[in-house]
Amino acid sequence: MDSGIDSSIARPEQRASTAGLELPPALEAPMHDFVTEHGGRIRYYVDGPSDARPLLLVHSINAAPSAFEMKPLFERYRGERRVYALDLPGFGHSDRGNRRYSPELYANALIDFLDQVVEGEGEIDLIAFSLGCEFAARATAQRPQRIGSLVLLSPTGFNARAMPTGVAAERVHRALSIPGLNDGLFRLLTSRPSIKYFYRQAFAGPTPSEMVDYAYATSHQPGAKYAPLYFLSGQLFTPEAGERLYAALTQPVLVLYDRDPNIDFHELPDFLCRHDNWRAERIAPTRGMPQWDRPAETTAAIDRFWSEQPAN
Repeated sequence: MDSGIDSSIARPEQRASTAGLELPPALEAPMHDFVTEHGGRIRYYVDGPSDARPLLLVHSINAAPSAFEMKPLFERYRGERRVYALDLPGFGHSDRGNRRYSPELYANALIDFLDQVVEGEGEIDLIAFSLGCEFAARATAQRPQRIGSLVLLSPTGFNARAMPTGVAAERVHRALSIPGLNDGLFRLLTSRPSIKYFYRQAFAGPTPSEMVDYAYATSHQPGAKYAPLYFLSGQLFTPEAGERLYAALTQPVLVLYDRDPNIDFHELPDFLCRHDNWRAERIAPTRGMPQWDRPAETTAAIDRFWSEQPAN
């Protein structure tokens, strides 16, 4: 349940920090916490009027993600509808405990959010980003009556390249978890030069400096390495996600994509031909972050998609 520990923008003394590095709120909006059985305490942001169908924003998974990735969409829609954006377990201001992170954990966190936080608000729309799309699909399949539509930004699960799975992924994680080795690797991945390099690959245009600053800050908090190690080992991906996760969705689904340096969309055209409730638009030129690279084109596509749906 909502703890109510902070129903306004966080004051400086309430912000998390480590070694003097402050982590400000990802969004300038009221913040709340709720507690899940497996994912621990989760921080979320909410703002906007309650007289329209709510909107939930789900960020991606990498070495330094947070609700900050969804900032352009939060800012765009907060004046029109109640918008929720959460920090997934292991990231941002949420609990970063040393636990086993898995696709089921993240899907259950979203289900808990639907059941505990937005339980009285009926159907919601959902926008997810990258690997967050797989978790959103998994959660939607278990709470189909709660989700009216989905927008998937650069979704994983349609690429031809296979990730390690099963025993192989466990072995990779054990290797990455060797004390000293994982600290050095994580420091390298989350250094400012590395963050700038990865974002240069993900933007067709210039990288916003505020994004680099926040990624650096959020990846230098206590426990920041635990969840990314599961991501790096491949254990957070679902093999054959198209058929195992996405095919189960009966809601209207919009995919926004173009090019992405880390994934491809090789299987997407065939999937679209076989699922009438799915459609896709290219937001070009982008390289994986259309909500930042081309915010006007991205939100225009989302608005068109929503306008085609039956009235609430």
